Amino acid sequence: MIHGASAVYYREILILRRRLSRLVPSWSVSPLLYLIAFGYAMGKQVTVQGHSYMEFLIPGLIAMSSMTHAFAISSEINIARFYWHIFEEIQAAPVSDLSYVTGEVLAGMTRAILAILVILVLGLLFGVVLSCNAWFWLAILLNSFVFASLAVGLAMLVKSHADQTLLTSFVITPMAFLGGTFFPVENFPAWTQKIIYLLPLTHAATSIRAAAFGDVPALSSLVILAVIGSLFFYISVLCVKKAKD
Repeated sequence: MIHGASAVYYREILILRRRLSRLVPSWSVSPLLYLIAFGYAMGKQVTVQGHSYMEFLIPGLIAMSSMTHAFAISSEINIARFYWHIFEEIQAAPVSDLSYVTGEVLAGMTRAILAILVILVLGLLFGVVLSCNAWFWLAILLNSFVFASLAVGLAMLVKSHADQTLLTSFVITPMAFLGGTFFPVENFPAWTQKIIYLLPLTHAATSIRAAAFGDVPALSSLVILAVIGSLFFYISVLCVKKAKD
């Protein structure tokens, strides 16, 4: 299993390395715009939970970016399936379904971590220093694990890039704005909060933010992320098996 997962992961990393010089600027654009538009417009005038809005915003951007960039591995899988037919070659190779999912999930998590490093550098340029402790990175890894696992499963189910775009529009985009990234969840109506707390990104954002401020995140949120990620991972293995059939 280890050799198969390493081979899949190594292939994705080779592709990532060749594109890195173009990806890093693209990873910088959205966070930079959010920091300028929201940070400067509200950062000096608004305090949220005892912190400036800029300090509140950056952990939310980290949670959102770890979600979107981990989920972006689904696009790479679709390209490999529909255009390069790499998935057909993997079917013929001695690579188990578990190894394939493991390699792709690790690749998605790697992309997410690299994108987060970009945001941390941008935060330093804006004068915001966060506590990047073990809890901080654990919450990021769990969030990336959740959405990379979800991405692999959904990539096996879609039939075209149009389907992939549809899933992103209805799953990822709403979660990005409702998961406590830009505004405190407590500001929403009570009935809405109950729905929002069902979203994994909400638990990731609150955990990352708490750790970034030097506090210990709620263990319940970390456990929820771990359970959801494990469930998505298992479903992805089943989806890969079904796609092979």
